[in-house]
Amino acid sequence: MPRSSTRTKAVRRSRTRRVGESAYGALLLARTGVMGLLALLLLVAGVWTSWHTAQYAMLVKARERGMMTVSACAAERCTGPYVPTGGDGRPRSKVTIAQAAAGGEGERVEVTVEPGTARAVRTGAAGILHAWVPFAGSLLLAALVVAGGMRLRRTAWVMGLLGAVLLGAAFAAL
Repeated sequence: MPRSSTRTKAVRRSRTRRVGESAYGALLLARTGVMGLLALLLLVAGVWTSWHTAQYAMLVKARERGMMTVSACAAERCTGPYVPTGGDGRPRSKVTIAQAAAGGEGERVEVTVEPGTARAVRTGAAGILHAWVPFAGSLLLAALVVAGGMRLRRTAWVMGLLGAVLLGAAFAAL
């Protein structure tokens, strides 16, 4: 009785097919690389935008800091008098702060004044969380890019949840 062979004969693919498969692999690799760079660009832009405000909210030791009483709000900015409580500040009759960080009229807010300007930045936990809101938004956008373009679903879920938690915490703190 003849012995049946379980081994199959290797079929050699044509050169055209092998080049096509290599090109498809290169396209997949290029897509993943481009999407990775796009996600990285979104995250860097979010950190860059957030850091402009966050540096004053977080690093207040050498800054002019004090209390601001919100007296009027218009066009996304609130104004009010400023009284220093620490640092080398002087009282000011009018400083401005973002309306989202100010709360309501008549509220006293702990702030630091940007050097050389009359712009105030809220300090404390609420100020820090508010300063990092652009980064939270970039996390949410980058999560979509990572999920759709790179097919890294778990990583995208983690990024998206971190962004949503940061946005929720900022909303709750203010």
